[in-house]
Amino acid sequence: MQYGIAYEDIYNFDETGFAMGLIATAKVVTRAETAGRPALLQPGNREWVTAIECVNAMGWALLPCIAFKGKSHIQAWYEDDALPHDWRIELSENGWTTDQIGLSWLQNIFIPTTNSHMTGKYRLLILDGHGSHLTPQFDQICNQNNIVPICMPAHSSHLLQPLDVGCFSVLKRTYGRLVEEKMRQRINHIDKLDFLSAYPQARKETFKMDNIKNGFMATGLVPYNPERVLTQLNIYPKTPTPPGSQSTNSDLKTPHNPKQLKKKETTLSNGHE
Repeated sequence: MQYGIAYEDIYNFDETGFAMGLIATAKVVTRAETAGRPALLQPGNREWVTAIECVNAMGWALLPCIAFKGKSHIQAWYEDDALPHDWRIELSENGWTTDQIGLSWLQNIFIPTTNSHMTGKYRLLILDGHGSHLTPQFDQICNQNNIVPICMPAHSSHLLQPLDVGCFSVLKRTYGRLVEEKMRQRINHIDKLDFLSAYPQARKETFKMDNIKNGFMATGLVPYNPERVLTQLNIYPKTPTPPGSQSTNSDLKTPHNPKQLKKKETTLSNGHE
């Protein structure tokens, strides 16, 4: 391939968001249904948190970056034994990623980690078209470090992003199960410490070699096989309209008055001359 990039130097970078206390499988039980059994209620915290993840085509994952809503770091986050000491936590106004967080991830996680794993001269970084991934600074730093970023077309993540195809659905399902376990223990509010306790476990169960490699395979990227994606597209060839077919159809229309009949006779006569 161009730049001579080896499969070992291909990465996919993406982000996924969580409403910390909500899970899709939880059932809200009404008062009439609670007789004789405990209620299972959604925890109340809907605060948003974003996890930035990156995986390599050979089946391993880089350290994550967690983006919390907030203005200052809390010491208790880093004292939790469940949180690996080398994970990175960033802050934003709403728990979403920003241009600065994207740059921080590139400079502090991706480049230092992948420098020691390079097989060739260049690395390929597959990402979506999110604004925080496409800034001039992001592109400049990539160029300076022999990183070739490639953006997937809009609305194609479910087909072309290995993380979306192979990992994120498993990650959210596993995290949801862990939150549900807390619900059954009568914990009805999930905060940042609870998230930092549950997410490492969910991540460990998700980012396994088979899941990661299957994501790259299903998207036709590694090994390179575009047919894996093309066969999923609903593409129907359109038969072109033959020249003159429009006028032919109009010739076949039934006349409804003497004037139209006379015009039809003239048209047909001219056509046979």
